[in-house]
Amino acid sequence: MNILITGANGFVGRNLVATLEGKGHELLLCTKDTAMETFETYCERTDFVYHLAGVNRTNRETDFIEGNVGFTEHLIDTLTKQGNLAPIMFASSVQAELDNPYGRSKRLAEELLMREQLTNGRRVYLYRFPNLFGKWGQPNYNSVVATFCYRVARGLPLDIHEPDRMMELAYIDDVIASLLELIDTPSEQENYFREVPTHPAVSLGQIAELLVSFRNSRKTLAVPMLHDSFTKRLYSTYLSYLPVDDFAYDLTIHEDNRGSFTEFLRTPDRGQVSINVAKPGITKGNHWHHTKNEKFLVVSGDAIIRFRKIGEDDVISYHVSGEMMRVVDIPVGYTHHIENVGTTDLVTVMWVNEAFDPANPDTIFQEVQHETFESDDYRRDASRNHKIISRHPQT
Repeated sequence: MNILITGANGFVGRNLVATLEGKGHELLLCTKDTAMETFETYCERTDFVYHLAGVNRTNRETDFIEGNVGFTEHLIDTLTKQGNLAPIMFASSVQAELDNPYGRSKRLAEELLMREQLTNGRRVYLYRFPNLFGKWGQPNYNSVVATFCYRVARGLPLDIHEPDRMMELAYIDDVIASLLELIDTPSEQENYFREVPTHPAVSLGQIAELLVSFRNSRKTLAVPMLHDSFTKRLYSTYLSYLPVDDFAYDLTIHEDNRGSFTEFLRTPDRGQVSINVAKPGITKGNHWHHTKNEKFLVVSGDAIIRFRKIGEDDVISYHVSGEMMRVVDIPVGYTHHIENVGTTDLVTVMWVNEAFDPANPDTIFQEVQHETFESDDYRRDASRNHKIISRHPQT
């Protein structure tokens, strides 16, 4: 399908183009720099039009009329001149319901398109977009979210005159999904207007507070509550506004003669992740937990992880290495340690189900073993395809 997109380098346009690329469509991209002859050729060839071009910020009311009404009329006339009744999707605005210069211009453009459908049978789809947010929005132009993200990511102050002002926001990916339905599953419903999903209204103050918490997360290591779709999407949006020389950040490394321990991230409800480095011959751990549980993943080096159930004598050992990529669960009620039995640093990714609380550490120190062992007796557990090492003290 040949698809004409006006305003192809705008916020919605860039996201739409990026999504349509690779789907097999031929895209006819129109910007303010597109030559008239080229535009006429596009209007002759197109099978569908996404009309996204328009003016939403200017100091002259005539610019709204020229950019939103005049160009829409020009688009219809050019398509008609080419004998092309391709459907048109039009990016209007919720402000079309308001009596201001921008809203009036959008409403007039809508009326042109509705009249075109009634008169000539051309199918039109009208979207009164609310405030949009997502990647590639232009700060100080497309949306307040784009402006806030840009400024917070650069440590610039936010000047919020109405922090309690509520906003209804739609995410750019939801917008694009709705637009794609027009060509993937076209509908013959008579209603001109289409809607995009929106998030529950949120205040400007709440948006600002979330964005500042995202910036501070590099220090707190706190990952946002990703079960909330708005917070999840706002965080993704925020990251897209980071300066290109500010993608990376350093973590605090806690080092001693045994190795190091570095916390990577923490969440309010999914625990925390850390990186543990142990030098050759070093054993770390020898403690157990009542409720706290962990997962160990050795990503480099060789190790033996040993367990002993509290109140019992048997010691169970697992041999793991960076070549295995094998996760070992650390059950509650078992004292445990990890020993570097290789010749290089042992690097282990450690996840614990709750962030460390110094007031309630739930960590009781107790040696896994007191005796000296001279050998390991390996036996293969074929059902689990890993080695379980039974340890017996030598007499």
